[in-house]
Amino acid sequence: MLTVEKIGGTSMSALQEVIKNIILFERTGAQLYNRIFVVSAFSGVTDLLLENKKTGAPGVYHRIAKQQDFHRPLKELIVKLKSINKKYVDLGLDLAVADRFIESHIKEAQTYLENLANILASGYVSREGILQAAREILASIGESHSAFNFTNILQNMGINTRLVDLSGFGDHRPFTIDQRIKHAFKNIDFEQTICITTGYAKGTEGIMREFDRGYSEVTFSKIAEFLKPQEAIIHKEYHLSTADPALVGIENCIPVGYTNYDIADQLADVGMEAIHPKASKPLEVSGIHLRIKNTFEPSHPGTLITREFICETKRVEVITGTDKLMMIDVYDPSMVGNVGSDLQIMQTFFDYNVSYTFKSTSANSISIVIWARDFNKKLISKLEEDFEKVTVENVAMVCLLGTNMDQPGLLAKSAAALTDDGINIKSAGFALRKVNIQFLIDPEHFKRAIIALNKVMG
Repeated sequence: MLTVEKIGGTSMSALQEVIKNIILFERTGAQLYNRIFVVSAFSGVTDLLLENKKTGAPGVYHRIAKQQDFHRPLKELIVKLKSINKKYVDLGLDLAVADRFIESHIKEAQTYLENLANILASGYVSREGILQAAREILASIGESHSAFNFTNILQNMGINTRLVDLSGFGDHRPFTIDQRIKHAFKNIDFEQTICITTGYAKGTEGIMREFDRGYSEVTFSKIAEFLKPQEAIIHKEYHLSTADPALVGIENCIPVGYTNYDIADQLADVGMEAIHPKASKPLEVSGIHLRIKNTFEPSHPGTLITREFICETKRVEVITGTDKLMMIDVYDPSMVGNVGSDLQIMQTFFDYNVSYTFKSTSANSISIVIWARDFNKKLISKLEEDFEKVTVENVAMVCLLGTNMDQPGLLAKSAAALTDDGINIKSAGFALRKVNIQFLIDPEHFKRAIIALNKVMG
């Protein structure tokens, strides 16, 4: 069975477990092969290259963006990556070879970046295109590093392993991402080979221009779309669970088991990504099943996501949400009966490139929920110019998700669970298909709300 598999950064940093639990688990001889592994950078490396994904702390990229010297951070990066290399010597990594590779790779990247910085300093070109190219170059370093090390270790174990480096360093052909993938995988005998592939893929369209930090899952998806495997698999450091174990306790939740791509999209909409939504679409359209597995529990089948799955019994499959949202309430007494108020507001959001996760309306007001990170004072100023009153406040959202949960009393039962715990519901909503029931609450009540809902739905 041909599979295309993705290994996340946290799992990659536990290479010993990856080899034991993914590469070798219940496999010998020919069973080792017919697999393509798309790998992320080792945990924390892309944060150093670009910026910390959680805190926003600047990386090398921001030195370039501010036209500051970036040579010292690159030298520090080499030291850091070499220290990571040392961790895997006991697994069979050839340290001298790995160190030479990363030195050479970063030296080549530095040349590209110096050229970009000089062009940027000239003032003759748009900053956006130059800085986007810098992000692409920097991002590629992390995946090239981890993929090279992983390949070297497996080869030294006597496993026929091929590095498929999609980063495009030294390759100046103007391939699109799809063309590069097609070219890279031609003439490979998958039945006799394990392929280790970089999560970053160079293309004329720029993979980060549209997907930014979700690029490795997009590469994974595009490879699966091209090769048409029997199954696509993502290995994470945790199960896709019925609730967040860190909030409700591992004893109070279980792996989801089965769900569909619609629920995967709902999860992504509140930041709990089983897979990046733009990566899931090609899989869904192609009818490729996606399995989410826990790297550290290899015997467990994980959760299978398909296009057609509908739960046989009516139940809530996942309780999730986020406390990193803001609600913008736009009030104007002239809204009632006035065609186009909603359109005007949405056009303003579009103009400022701000997406929303929730919207509700009354006669004279429209409430819209956005990610707090997308808050834009200019957007608010524009709304205040056009409407009588605009109110902004931080909110949290808790959600009930399920492929088949349309049952009498579910809304009342869940609302009562929150009320009984002293949690005020600011707003609530669901679409006709009822695959996602959403409650807006104060951020400080988020954890309590998840626990309360999990108790009554468990």
